[in-house]
Amino acid sequence: MRKQIAAANWKMNLSLAEAESLTKEIIKSEISVSSDQLVLLAVPFPYLEKVQILTAGNPAFAVAAQNCAATKNGAYTGEVSAQMLMGMSIPYVLIGHSERREYFHEDHNILTSKVDLALESNLNIIFCCGEPLFIREAGNQNSYVEAQLKESLFHLSEPAMKNVIIAYEPIWAIGTGKTASSEQAQEIHAHIRHVISKQYGETVAQSISILYGGSVKASNAAEIFSKPDVDGGLVGGASLVATEFTGIINSLKR
Repeated sequence: MRKQIAAANWKMNLSLAEAESLTKEIIKSEISVSSDQLVLLAVPFPYLEKVQILTAGNPAFAVAAQNCAATKNGAYTGEVSAQMLMGMSIPYVLIGHSERREYFHEDHNILTSKVDLALESNLNIIFCCGEPLFIREAGNQNSYVEAQLKESLFHLSEPAMKNVIIAYEPIWAIGTGKTASSEQAQEIHAHIRHVISKQYGETVAQSISILYGGSVKASNAAEIFSKPDVDGGLVGGASLVATEFTGIINSLKR
């Protein structure tokens, strides 16, 4: 069975004290996490070490950075490299989130560089893809997402690809309260798996976790996660509320 993942993306939120309190509350909550499930906490750079310490020794939890630089090192004030994350023993990094693509103009060339540097530094990647509303309304979401995968991932070898998690984000549903129906989520997730299968074969495609990210809440997570090609969620706002996020964790497939 593919690993089922509840991934929190805190984005640029919380004070250090609030981050510590939220992490402790989640850890102490009544959650049930099996050996084939994982709780990922993608936290702001200043909080990585603190959250890593708080979750240390608990195999149900892992910490992720929200981004990494497209260059290895140099005169890039304010950037954080994949090598720096590796030096901190951070195991995961988000790459290609829709907000990075939109607000920071990260195109497929930048994302390809980030992917390569992250893998070179032995980081596991949560690669984000997804379409805006006008693409969805035109019925072109499948080809749009397929192009995103091909442009930034499909140069990878088969062993390298196995270190990638896909997070599908319908951009029109992020932070809007709108959510793709469970049927819509299954349809696009199945297409993503099919596209991976065409490039790498069915065995690899069936081994890769594909997460849904778009206004996931405790109230809708179980229905979305029940679909055969949905392997959990990348959760934004709801991950900032312990009771909401623990409800999402407990909605993972059993």
